[in-house]
Amino acid sequence: MASPKRRAIRIRAKIEGTQDRLRLSVDRSNSSMYAQVIDDSKGKTVFGMGLKSLEKVAGTKSEKAKALGVKFAEEAKKHKITKVVFDKGSYKYHGRIKAFAEGAREGGLQF
Repeated sequence: MASPKRRAIRIRAKIEGTQDRLRLSVDRSNSSMYAQVIDDSKGKTVFGMGLKSLEKVAGTKSEKAKALGVKFAEEAKKHKITKVVFDKGSYKYHGRIKAFAEGAREGGLQF
């Protein structure tokens, strides 16, 4: 079985954000979740957001992650970002990561 660090390296070897499609990186902890859009050509973070930036959202962690995805997509539209490359890092596409991605797609991001 691959370790999380090895999985992250394998994913990042295949994914790179360009000027046309910036990289959307997600991170989660036991209690929260964070996402940021990164321009790899410049090595700069365009903007980022976490669960704490939302108003109080009732529900499970997955429901909160989905709400964060929708809010994140709205913020991306303000920065004129519509297409991104999804970087799930060392996490499996499952649970909160999947819920965030579905919320971001509902909000209008394409990946």
